[in-house]
Amino acid sequence: MSKRLTLTLLAGLLSVAGAQSAQDIVNKVDAAQKAAKDVSFRLSGNASFDSAAQKIDLTVKAIPAQSLARVQFMAPDALADNVIVADKTEIRQYMYLTNQITVTSAQKAADQAGLGLDFTQLTNTASMLARYNVKLLGTTGTAGKRVYQLEATPKTGGSDSSRVWITEAGWRPTRIQLLSGGKTIADLTVSSYKVNSGVTATAIRQLPKDAQIIRQ
Repeated sequence: MSKRLTLTLLAGLLSVAGAQSAQDIVNKVDAAQKAAKDVSFRLSGNASFDSAAQKIDLTVKAIPAQSLARVQFMAPDALADNVIVADKTEIRQYMYLTNQITVTSAQKAADQAGLGLDFTQLTNTASMLARYNVKLLGTTGTAGKRVYQLEATPKTGGSDSSRVWITEAGWRPTRIQLLSGGKTIADLTVSSYKVNSGVTATAIRQLPKDAQIIRQ
């Protein structure tokens, strides 16, 4: 569930001004991300995956130029202290309870998630949304403080979709909703969004040295 959740959540990182199109928004957010040396943020809220309501709380740290990212879970309890590290070639998922690290190729991880996404592109909005249709649902606020609501649906069809609220103040997401069959299955807030805070590749890749390695 963690790979699917992380991919879907992080697929919401898209984004506009005035009467611009949805694609204009996506391009602006993508440009802002690529211009950053590093990006970090927190996702928290509630979700109803696997037929049960769950609290979701995780942090993401990434270096866009290296397609390198780290996702660390605080909640739900089943995933607390689990960590996922992704780069261009592989996904390393650390499981706290068993002190194991599973290593999977990036493409295999994306295929297993069933989303057709490249898991390494957590902060490359344009690449991540290439297989999605994105439309602008609405705009609130005044100039300089506008927030745009976008909806992304798979070009292959289906009933799943994601809704993302983007602020033009920094061109970043502030809220993400995941829907399936018209029902909201996750509602998450993006907070503590930072760029150029000094995140290093060494810190992102760090995992317990005594963990058992399992290659898939």
